[in-house]
Amino acid sequence: MAESAPTASGTATIGVTGLAVMGRNLARNLARHGFVVALHNRTQARTDSLMAEHGDEGTFVPSDSTAGFVASLQRPRAVIVMVQAGGPTGAVIDELVPLLEPGDIIIDCGNAHYTDTMRREQALQAHGLHFVGCGVSGGEEGALHGPSIMPGGSDESYAKLGPIFETIAAQVDGTPCCVHVGPGAAGHFVKMVHNGIEYADMELIGEAYDLIRTGTGAEPAEIAEIFRTWNQGELESFLIEITADVLAHVDPGTGRPFVDVVKDEAEQKGTGRWTVQSALDLGIPITGIAEAVFARSLSGHAGQRAAVRDAFGTTAANTVDDRDGFVEDVRRALYAAKVVAYAQGFDHIRAGSDEYGWDVDLGAMATIWRGGCIIRARFLDRIREAYDDDPGRPTLLVAPSFVDAVQAGVDSWRRVVVVAADLGIPAPAFGSLLSYLDALRRPRLPAALTQGLRDNFGAHTYERVDRPGAFHTLWAEDGSEVAR
Repeated sequence: MAESAPTASGTATIGVTGLAVMGRNLARNLARHGFVVALHNRTQARTDSLMAEHGDEGTFVPSDSTAGFVASLQRPRAVIVMVQAGGPTGAVIDELVPLLEPGDIIIDCGNAHYTDTMRREQALQAHGLHFVGCGVSGGEEGALHGPSIMPGGSDESYAKLGPIFETIAAQVDGTPCCVHVGPGAAGHFVKMVHNGIEYADMELIGEAYDLIRTGTGAEPAEIAEIFRTWNQGELESFLIEITADVLAHVDPGTGRPFVDVVKDEAEQKGTGRWTVQSALDLGIPITGIAEAVFARSLSGHAGQRAAVRDAFGTTAANTVDDRDGFVEDVRRALYAAKVVAYAQGFDHIRAGSDEYGWDVDLGAMATIWRGGCIIRARFLDRIREAYDDDPGRPTLLVAPSFVDAVQAGVDSWRRVVVVAADLGIPAPAFGSLLSYLDALRRPRLPAALTQGLRDNFGAHTYERVDRPGAFHTLWAEDGSEVAR
């Protein structure tokens, strides 16, 4: 059993400031792997609590001041900040900077907006400090037992942090779920998109549950067993696994299914919204993620929903004729839709990488998401293989394995969307992702008409299919065409 070191100068390998659940568990994970961990929290009680309850898990160096905390670290110092994103993170950084020296590293392991990370990195460079925006996925259990870690920042900072983070990360087939994502804010950008994909994945699962329950009349416990069966095949993933757990859970106070006593108003912490905003700026259509964000927003408008129900009535509670056939259609549709949603997310990462010059390895992202993180799933291996085979693919959808997967499920997918419309079951993610796929497949899109309309009312010009250049039609005159 390792012992704590209540006073020690320059002995800690790495420090953690901010000891709420995530910071506390990350510190314990580091200590369990043999690293000497400096501890600090604005409220001393949290430091004392960690030492009292888990001080025997490794070597900790607790401090009751920021100055003492910094002094306890080996040079070059590495400080993990685990506090609320935004103002609180900025305040901690401002307190640390005067106490640090050139070459020291500040690591923000919270869910910061990547543009904040860009700004902070530039500001700290003026002090000779390294700033690392680092995504950490896996929740409190992942932080303790092995998360997926997505650090950005300089090569110099990763030389210090890499051996530490790769040791404490989840391990899959002997490979750590951690890689240097790229310079600058690449780590926080990739974590943001990871969370966006998580939104889409959860929305598709929720819609699949609703389709089965409303379409067949099955109770939550029955649907839990369906999801458990699905988790034994190509849909195997952490989210499918815990969906079965949630649906099977019975509220101890009422004896009712747990899912029936929870308000149907989903919350969000902002990363999904940031993902959609970023995709709009980059011109990347991530329709599945966008619909998932909007679905959560809609769920929270309880008063508006009630008013519309009063005006229109609720949707019919009809059921499908072939229950088993419909459940199988939903399973196939869910897998195909998930493939398309993930493809959109990887398109977004590529676009961000190209825009900011990060050179993100997309196959490596699939590799480090296989364990520890919330979206860990069997088919991430297939994504990794697709990018290993051809890193320059225009989209994951053209990888042979995914072409086969989507083609195998698309007929079921269409039937599911039709049933959803017929029974009045909202399925925005299923519907939008199918429309996205169909739009990619069409030889001609109605965007030609859109361009004509834009030229008519705003002289925005258009291009032709038969010769190069930009053109404008004199709509209000003789209808002739002029080159612009």
